[in-house]
Amino acid sequence: MDIIFATRNPTKTIEIKTMLANYKVRILTLSETCIAGEAIEDGLTLEENASKKVEHAAAQLNDPSWIMADDSGIFITALNGEPGIRSARWAGDTATTEEIMWHTLKQLNGIKDRSAVLETAIVLQSPKGEKFYFNGRTPGWLAESPKTAPKPAMPYTAIFSPDATSKVMAELSIAEQKNVSSRGKAILMVAEFLKNILGADRQ
Repeated sequence: MDIIFATRNPTKTIEIKTMLANYKVRILTLSETCIAGEAIEDGLTLEENASKKVEHAAAQLNDPSWIMADDSGIFITALNGEPGIRSARWAGDTATTEEIMWHTLKQLNGIKDRSAVLETAIVLQSPKGEKFYFNGRTPGWLAESPKTAPKPAMPYTAIFSPDATSKVMAELSIAEQKNVSSRGKAILMVAEFLKNILGADRQ
């Protein structure tokens, strides 16, 4: 079965395709379809933003399809949960990956409590328009400086370490991320759903 993954993010694309490689599904991104533009992410929750991405894609398709989208955010304890759903934009709408990373570190300058939680919401919509929700959550901490270069379009990967490891996200293989990253945890739930409900078992 085919699933359209509503993203143009190269890092997300690699992760999702790799994590679902052993299942009987083919992942197609926005760049591999006729879908133009981007959804306006003005929701109040990660689930709402992921849902908006799904709806944006569905509105441009002639044939009903399975569509999946995700949204992630980092919730920093010392900043009262900021940036949360604004994680990709809180340094400005045009900020680069590196600018977002450095902006985050600047907000934490001199703060001892570096704890944070990465959260991911995935919405999977059926051809009938039914929506299924999956959530992953990874507690961890933020380094005082980058441990390595961040992954493309993933500003927190160079500074966030899950509690389960001393490595930052960018240092983890996709196989390692599958069990500790918020997106990996949510994708495992999607895979289980596909296997149990749709019969898209391992190849």
